[in-house]
Amino acid sequence: MSTTTELLQHGAELFPGEVVTTAHVRHLDLPLQAGKLALITLDNGFDHTKPTTFGPGSLLKLSAALDQVEAEAAEGRIVGAAITGKPFIFAVGADLKGVELLKEHADALAIGKGGHEVFKRIAALPVPTFAFYNGAAMGGGVEVGLHATYRTVSSGVPAFSLPEVFLGLVPGWGGCSILPNLIGPSKAIKVIIENSMNQNKQLKGKDVFELGIADAIFEPADFLEQSLLWAAKVLKGDVVVEREEIDRGKAWDDAVAWGRLVADAKVHGAAPAAYKALDIIARVKDADLQAGFDAEDAALADLIMSGELRSGIYAFNLVQRRAKRPVGAPDKSLARPVSKVGVVGAGLMASQLALLFARRLEVPVVLTDIDQARVDKGVGYVHAEIDKLLSKGRIGKDKANRLKGLVSGSLDKAAAFGDADFVIEAVFEEMGVKQTVFADLENVVSPTCVLATNTSSLSVTEMASKLKHPERVVGFHFFNPVAILPLLEIVRGDKTDDASLATAFAVSKKLKKTSVLCKDAPAFVVNRILTRFMGEIQGIIDEGTPIADVEKAVEPLGLPMSPIVLLELVGPAIALHVSETLRGAFPERFTVSENLAEVVKAGKRGFYTWVDGQQVLDPEVLELLTFGDTVLTAEQVRARSLEAVAQEIGLMLEEGVVAEAQDIDLCMITGAGWPFHLGGITPYLDREGVSERVNGKPFLAPGVASVPA
Repeated sequence: MSTTTELLQHGAELFPGEVVTTAHVRHLDLPLQAGKLALITLDNGFDHTKPTTFGPGSLLKLSAALDQVEAEAAEGRIVGAAITGKPFIFAVGADLKGVELLKEHADALAIGKGGHEVFKRIAALPVPTFAFYNGAAMGGGVEVGLHATYRTVSSGVPAFSLPEVFLGLVPGWGGCSILPNLIGPSKAIKVIIENSMNQNKQLKGKDVFELGIADAIFEPADFLEQSLLWAAKVLKGDVVVEREEIDRGKAWDDAVAWGRLVADAKVHGAAPAAYKALDIIARVKDADLQAGFDAEDAALADLIMSGELRSGIYAFNLVQRRAKRPVGAPDKSLARPVSKVGVVGAGLMASQLALLFARRLEVPVVLTDIDQARVDKGVGYVHAEIDKLLSKGRIGKDKANRLKGLVSGSLDKAAAFGDADFVIEAVFEEMGVKQTVFADLENVVSPTCVLATNTSSLSVTEMASKLKHPERVVGFHFFNPVAILPLLEIVRGDKTDDASLATAFAVSKKLKKTSVLCKDAPAFVVNRILTRFMGEIQGIIDEGTPIADVEKAVEPLGLPMSPIVLLELVGPAIALHVSETLRGAFPERFTVSENLAEVVKAGKRGFYTWVDGQQVLDPEVLELLTFGDTVLTAEQVRARSLEAVAQEIGLMLEEGVVAEAQDIDLCMITGAGWPFHLGGITPYLDREGVSERVNGKPFLAPGVASVPA
């Protein structure tokens, strides 16, 4: 059997590019004459913008530090040991760049075992141990602290989580085993499963203390000093840490069962990580931590060698890296400053845009519409939303007053937009209307003002075609709800110049949006793919497969909501309009459902209604619909809908709608909520063999979102 050092040295050879975290040991005289403490500080030598991680080389450094501390404890030279992090960062877990490189199951198993063997040494020290969570802590960063006897946390900690399930892993260095035994299975499952699957929700320092993960909480200004004083009191017996007794009976089983319901609701069994984590939590009910650690090693190795985990890491890299450097964006030095924004329209979408521009850019924003009542309603909406932010404590009174002062309305476009640098229209989705709006704007705005359209499907080039200066027009397509969905499809028309496009990207960055450059093609990216998918689903229903059966058939995709619920969220009228636009562009592939048209004609919001708290098919809607007698199996439903999507994506890439398949996935994850654990859409289509079946080749090269060959 290899030693821990040998395992980690082999891992370090596989990962030569690791940014190694060192473990500095220094000795402090504790207050109250409590004795000498060995303080280990985790630090990779960079500032907080490059957080501290654990790769095999880093684990070797920590193990070497523990050699020293263990010897000092055995000789009686220290009374305790503690671990903390560099300023603002405790540690953020395993270095995923190293995980991506692993090609063999044995190597993956070694990483799990190596981490466990090092971290277990903390608990095995012959003196009490402390973890001082001074800053952000995630994954293995949380777990290294769980192995200590006691923990303190800074109230200023902004992010604390076990995000592994979100990525397609399990907390594999003690998280699944120790945490439920520390705070109880119900709370542990909230952290490991529920928070992780809820878009990787982060805990704050206060939450960490209230959950019982930390035994004490202190302010950031003197966090280390207060933690050392508290440790001294614990060591002297002046402070006795009491923890709640864990119910190891039916309550434990009930918590695990609840966790399975949470996982089912999110992924419908389509991703294994959550279920493996729950199996481990169930296993450690009798507090056998070593059995839990062994199960963590096995689960970690299996998942590291799975396509799902590689897809999760791929998705993580898309939203963390690719999103920050949009492919094809012009040089940012070409962007013009934006000191005032105009919004044409004062409806709900326009008002949401005005609020976002005011909050993020903090420049004057003016709305216009066809009458004063509409303008007043739009401005009133923005002011009311700012008041809500104030009431929730998200902003202070001065900030609220300043933001409200920035947002105004006017019927006079010349006065409103004459000095604006960026004007966006959010009016009715009809080409003639939008062309008229832009023609009016061109007469009143400055020569350098960018004219943006929030169109979801219409041609930006055609919209600009009647202007004297079409080069200033750019597509700027937001997704609803504007404040929540990160994606912004930035569309270059045939005549759009680099300065206007660069300005659009600069504005998007200030809005904190994920920007993807799109060619001016019908419905751009997200709406084109969703409309093709929904068109097949709607067609299958119209031909005779019951709605409930179709919904159940696509559950294994792990989508955030069923297609019919999505239709309701988008709005049947908008869905119908986009499908009509795309049928006009691609009549051989896109259809328009007569049933959907009837639903829109009747003014219905969707197919479902609520009865006694239950969502049921609306009998009034069912009366409107006509169905054929062709009933497909679940496999046939999935195959037909996914093959249509694979075909459409293949054609979009051939057309150059976006630069690469990665941009398709980035759009689908951030604009449509397509499951993160699937890696978006193209890794899933590759993994299921759909891409090869439809297009004759996968979308991604081996190793991009799969285990390297």
